[in-house]
This record gives sequence, C-alpha cells and structure tokens, in this order.
Amino acid sequence: MRTTVIILLLCIVVTGCRKTYEVIMPDTSRWELFNNASPLPNVARQPMEGVYAITEGQGSFGEQGAVKWSHVIINGDTLYHLSVFFGKDIAYLICEGKQLNGNILLNGYWRKMVSTATGLVQLTIDPTGGATALLGGQTPASLTIKGFFGNGQAVPATPLSLTYNRKLNSSPSFVIAAHRSGGRTSDLLPVSENSVAMILKTPEFGSTGIEVDVRFTSDGVPILYHDNTLNLREVQKCGLVGPIENYTYQQLSTFVRLVHGEKIPTLREALDAVVYQTELSFVWLDTKYTSSIAPVHKIQQEYMQKAAALGRKLDIVIGIPGEDQYNQLLALPDYTNVPSLCELETEKADKLQSKIWAPRFTEGTQNDAVAAEHGKGRRVFVWTVDEPAFITNFIRDGHFDGMLSNFPSCVAFNYYARQ
Repeated sequence: MRTTVIILLLCIVVTGCRKTYEVIMPDTSRWELFNNASPLPNVARQPMEGVYAITEGQGSFGEQGAVKWSHVIINGDTLYHLSVFFGKDIAYLICEGKQLNGNILLNGYWRKMVSTATGLVQLTIDPTGGATALLGGQTPASLTIKGFFGNGQAVPATPLSLTYNRKLNSSPSFVIAAHRSGGRTSDLLPVSENSVAMILKTPEFGSTGIEVDVRFTSDGVPILYHDNTLNLREVQKCGLVGPIENYTYQQLSTFVRLVHGEKIPTLREALDAVVYQTELSFVWLDTKYTSSIAPVHKIQQEYMQKAAALGRKLDIVIGIPGEDQYNQLLALPDYTNVPSLCELETEKADKLQSKIWAPRFTEGTQNDAVAAEHGKGRRVFVWTVDEPAFITNFIRDGHFDGMLSNFPSCVAFNYYARQ
C-alpha cells in the first residue's frame, strides 16, 4: 500500500512539473495607423518580391530574407499575405499590406520554428523607399522596407530593415511540398495538421504543394488523418479511442475535433479547398490504408478535371509508400495511367510508370540516380527533410524537383535565395 502511495505521489509531482509549451499568436489588430489605411493595389505586390539584405535585425533573423506574396480565397474574398523567409532559426514573418498617404504599411507577426519565439512586426515602405513606384505599378530603382518588431504582445520597438538586392530564384517546376498539408500540430502552429484551415494557411509558409494523409472511415469515406488511432496528439479529448477506421464519418464529424477545433476533413473537402481557394499546384495523397486504390483514384481524376476546367495546372499524385499499396495499384486495370508517386525502388516506379520517384532523404542527394530518372522523363522528390543544414545542402548540391518538409518556410528561403 505504501509503495502504491509513493508511486502515485511521484506521478503527481512529475505531471505537475511537466512544462507545457505553446505559442500565443500575437494580436495584430492594435496598429491604429494600419486599421485606418486603404487596401493595397494588386499592381504593387509582384515588384516587391525578391531577395533582400537585412541591414537591421541581423542578430535575430540573419543576413538575408526572401520576400514572397501569396493569396487564398475565403468566403469569396481574396486575402493576400506577404511572407519573408529568413536564413536563421527557421524564422519567417507574415504580414498584410495596406496603403496610407503614399506609404505602404505591412502589419503582421514573426515566428521562429526552432523555439516558441514570436511577436508583432510593423513595417513601412515610404515614398523615398520605393512606395511611389510600387503604388504606380512600377519597379522602383531601389526598395527599402523599414520598421520594428517586438516580442510577444509587446509594441514593436526593435529596428528591422530590409533592402532589395535581387530577384528570387524561381522555377514553377520545383515544388515546395508541406508535410501534413503545412506542418505538424506538434510544431505549435496556429491550425491543425491535415485540416482545411492548414491548407488555407500553408501558402503563407511558402508551400507550393502539400502532402496529406488519406484514411477511410468504417463507412468508406476517405478522410485526412495521419496516425493510426484517435489520440490527444491530433484531437481534443472526446471519449472516442482506438483506430479511426472503427468509426463512421458521421461519428467523427459529430464527436471529434482536431487540436485547434477543426473537423477532420473529407478528402473531397480538402481538394475543394485546394482547387477553389488556393494556387497550390501539387497534392501528394499519402495512402495510409491497404485496401483498394480505386476510390481515391476516382476522386483524383475528378479533381484534376475540375482544376483543368478552371485553366489551372494541378498535379495530384497517389503516394505508394509500401508493398501493400504497390500491389493495390497494380490491381487496377489502368494502373500505368494513374498519376503516382513511388517511394519504393526505381524498378517498381518503372513498373507503375510513376510520374515521381521519391527517395528518403537519408539516401543523400543521389545525383546519378536522379539523373537516371530524369532521363526516363520522371521527376524526383526527396522526403521528409526538416534539418536546416540538410535542406540547404540538398537544394544547393542536389538536383531534385521537389522537397517535402515540415518546415516549408525553410525550404522556401533556401530555394528562393539560392544563387
């Protein structure tokens, strides 16, 4: 009895001392000047994109930043965000833009993915810094973004200055693919992994494509969910436990919420968001089940046709991570016409006539093997690359056509700033 009491007391002490980490999103609504400003004209956005030298704030963000605009459509409104991807601490900032009295105002927040550090940022491009030309739809002779950043909810007071240096390195064929549609919930992001909210958020992180995890409910509805079971890493406490395949879609929709309160989306809901609300150009359907590929292939065809009808270039590939999925795809009568991504050996990619071969990052750059696949007309993606040094090396020294990462902002910096 005494031993039991001691064990219980130890459990209470350990649990009570366990630190809970969180990132509290800064409140960006308090900049009165920005609140009184007018919308930024679209012609001002594209000339702002580029690689900038950090002339103030290097200690926090490094020497360079890559500036890129993105947009999504929500409730019929097009929402634009300017992102700056930095070379230090997997840092980025995300801002909205407006104009006021000939100035361009950028209001938002910064975040470092190596920690819980975050804070407000308030930046300005004044008329002498390039605003006049930008607002007129022209490329300024010189361009400087100046302002301040702060920690947490504090009013920004630390100087931050960026000076335009050169154009972004950019090719529409290279895919910055975000793992679990944008990153892991465990990385303390403001929305849940594999959610529609994350699909709408991920362009701000630099993603041009996404990977999502596909499973089936007990009544045959394809959904997005990574783990084998309902667990507190992915969902709020709800009373349901065990394999997600044990539950109908209605049960999951009624009783289960992801960590940040979103519903577990169906595959159709996710692809609707991709096609009609984003400019994402690539979707990797990672098959987390071992039954027939046919239902997912049918949806794949449907949504590629929907994108084509809108004049959009969207590649949707079915991931083949193991032998079970490989055999299921071979069982389809037209398997060579199914756009697929094969993680297995190249001979199996040849058999499937996969569009993409995707080796694990631990195999290295494999430039000879990549060149051989390119010679067959096949693209090569590498996964899942999260260590910043590996991301840098693979983009600098490798010849890949895409990279899957939980930190798309780090991939974006290395890719866009590459010389």
